[in-house]
Amino acid sequence: MNQMLQDPIEVKDSQEITDRPPVRVHPRFAKPQRVAFVQSSWHREVVEECRLAFLEEIEARNIARAQIDLFEVAGSFEIPLHAQLLAKTRRYTAIVAAGLVVDGGIYRHEFVADTVIKALMDVQLRTEVPVFSAVLTPQQFHESAAHFEFFRKHFATKGIEVAEACANTLLSLERLRGQVAAGIV
Repeated sequence: MNQMLQDPIEVKDSQEITDRPPVRVHPRFAKPQRVAFVQSSWHREVVEECRLAFLEEIEARNIARAQIDLFEVAGSFEIPLHAQLLAKTRRYTAIVAAGLVVDGGIYRHEFVADTVIKALMDVQLRTEVPVFSAVLTPQQFHESAAHFEFFRKHFATKGIEVAEACANTLLSLERLRGQVAAGIV
């Protein structure tokens, strides 16, 4: 063992080391998972960043892209009905919602966002299909290049976060349902 410690250590070029991201290993699912991703079309160029980041991260977490079905609706207000109909099919183990609710139109954005979130929670509790929300409502949103760029990056981050939450919840529910079936819980 001492011999190993005394051998010269091969030093890699610092550029070569920083180019490689650390390899992340995520648990595998016992059963296949299928996820519905429901996205509003308002500010599509911003919201699609969430979808793209979600797809990349969920694949890294062992749910194949082929197991993700994408749906687009007019606005965030329409997401809960689609989520409910999709959950009732029993085809999906999870549903993810993404949208950007901004000031304007006949509804106040806080009302729309609150209504959407509450409706998604109701769908989840009624159907026992987990529903995840990346429906965001910024306090201040201006249709400027700077705001669009900021929220594109923010939605990319939210896409990663919602994929992590989705995968972790599905793993947890898979374990819990196995324990319930075995009479452990």
